[in-house]
Amino acid sequence: MRFGCCTDINHSAIVKEAGFDFLECTVVSLVPDNDGDYEKILNRYKQSSLPVEACNIFLPGNLKIVGNEINHGAVESYVEKALSRVKQIGARTVVFGSGRSRSMPESFSREKGEEQILMFLDMVADYADPLGITIVIEPLNRKESNMINSVPEAVEIAKKVNRDSIQVLADSYHMDEEKEPIEHLFTAKDHLKHIHVADTNRFAPGTGKYPYETFVHCLKQANYDGLVSIECNWKDFETEIFQTRHFLQKLFE
Repeated sequence: MRFGCCTDINHSAIVKEAGFDFLECTVVSLVPDNDGDYEKILNRYKQSSLPVEACNIFLPGNLKIVGNEINHGAVESYVEKALSRVKQIGARTVVFGSGRSRSMPESFSREKGEEQILMFLDMVADYADPLGITIVIEPLNRKESNMINSVPEAVEIAKKVNRDSIQVLADSYHMDEEKEPIEHLFTAKDHLKHIHVADTNRFAPGTGKYPYETFVHCLKQANYDGLVSIECNWKDFETEIFQTRHFLQKLFE
């Protein structure tokens, strides 16, 4: 396995010093409001001390893909530009969380909402497949989205899309919030392509009571050997980043 951290590109040096293998940055940072700023942003990524192997925050919150206010042209234009830039910086995994974008309005048909998500992911695959980018569907807890709240739901969506580039992520924080069985890591093994970790209340791994031994056991049972990214709220980033790397090293040995 390779271990990374979801953080700003400006933290690359300290994350490397702590012993991590890669960064996970945001897709939206690659698509600024002023497109003229992109070259400056790209240079920051090129100068990073660590490779950016994954990207999260795929869609800006105001770009809806579910509901009655979808601008399909704007969505496809954004996806085409965003994924080409993800490719430029060398990342190969994109996390589809984007809770605000994919949440249903009140009284909206769940069946219609799922149909819209399937159409979106099929379109995304048209751009991701030739670029060699994998899109991983992230189940979110119900406070962040009312669509796709468990790993099995994400697997079912991936199966229905049935495209090589559409796979699944499991996030320990969201699973914990939803009281989801950790054993779902094993049952999802054929589609599980990325992992996010955080401890109790989404703080740094090793600072709470999350049952990491069970989590790691299920990952090993699933023969998972991919990327593992910390996605948490830091109390003292410059101290905790070193402690967390040590914790993960011992945990996964």
